[in-house]
Amino acid sequence: MDKKISLFNWSGGKDSCLALHHILEEEAFEVRYLLTTVNEAFKRVSMHGVREELLIAQAKSIGIPLYQVRLSESPTMEAYEQSMQRHLDILHSKGVAYSIFGDIFLEDLREYRERKLAEMGLKGVFPLWKRDTLGLIHEFIALGYRTIVVCAQEGLEDFCGRVIDEHFIADLPEGIDPCGENGEFHTFVFDGPIFTAPIEFSLGEKVYKQFPKPNGEEGEYSGYWYIDLLP
Repeated sequence: MDKKISLFNWSGGKDSCLALHHILEEEAFEVRYLLTTVNEAFKRVSMHGVREELLIAQAKSIGIPLYQVRLSESPTMEAYEQSMQRHLDILHSKGVAYSIFGDIFLEDLREYRERKLAEMGLKGVFPLWKRDTLGLIHEFIALGYRTIVVCAQEGLEDFCGRVIDEHFIADLPEGIDPCGENGEFHTFVFDGPIFTAPIEFSLGEKVYKQFPKPNGEEGEYSGYWYIDLLP
């Protein structure tokens, strides 16, 4: 049976990694590209803040070509959508018919993705959809993957820079999703079954940044802590 030609939306974090793990095991899809949005000004993965060098190292170790969508520092939604459409049209012309995501339960985000993809003749695939997040993080650890928290929301500073293990899960405050699916934290995966070699790095500076809340009123901000990973 012919495999379904696809791109994988790669954040570099644990959810996208586990979704890719299952897609590769299933063998129904041919993943042609790992697609990642990168901040052009700082050469870092959008939102996660991971350096481009480490993103490239991940793709090389996994063995799937990296496709970067380079964005301005603070693109408008219109600019973001125009850029994504331009790049996805290019990939569609190369035979890509499916776009795979690591989303778990954000209904409005999935609806948005599927609507935009349909406009370009693509179909969305969600391997982890509606799975229990506590079960997912336990599975991720049991499979032998290793990931570090690179970004955590205000109030979770002590978790930024920690490697996720069973102790990490036990230490999470009540109400924090164990996979950070509500945006509580983001991660960088540096070792595991789909990697041919671990990604080497050292810990750099920890910094605090504020961002305007989406569609928020003037003066409303979200705060996040970032740990710099040095190649």
